[in-house]
Amino acid sequence: MDAAKRLATLNRIRKLSVLMDTSIRVPFFGFRVGLDPIIGLVPGAGDLISTTFSAYIIFLATRFGIPPKDLAQMIFNISLEAVVGTVPLVGDLFDAFYKSNIRNLAILEQHLTAVEPELEQVRSEIYDTKVSQV
Repeated sequence: MDAAKRLATLNRIRKLSVLMDTSIRVPFFGFRVGLDPIIGLVPGAGDLISTTFSAYIIFLATRFGIPPKDLAQMIFNISLEAVVGTVPLVGDLFDAFYKSNIRNLAILEQHLTAVEPELEQVRSEIYDTKVSQV
């Protein structure tokens, strides 16, 4: 996969992680939540849907050759959130604070910074090109 496609995949992971964990600012508190704890309010299916989104993010992350140790940590993060998320209300509060997708994004970005620092360079070049075209 070339650098532009890898960057597109990374950006998809970033957007989904933010959407699920921090896309909505709670008025007056400044605290951010995403769709994850909101979807989790739906009895039964909500946690399954949230976990499916999180698993998809991990699937995309595997395209970057993430080491088994990091992959295990990412799986642990979503597993913990999925298990605790099954507890009514307490699980949804845990989802709102734990933010497994943002944690997993940080793991992926730390890995990429070490092994593919050129992705940020490509990102800058694409951004600069788009800005200059406006």
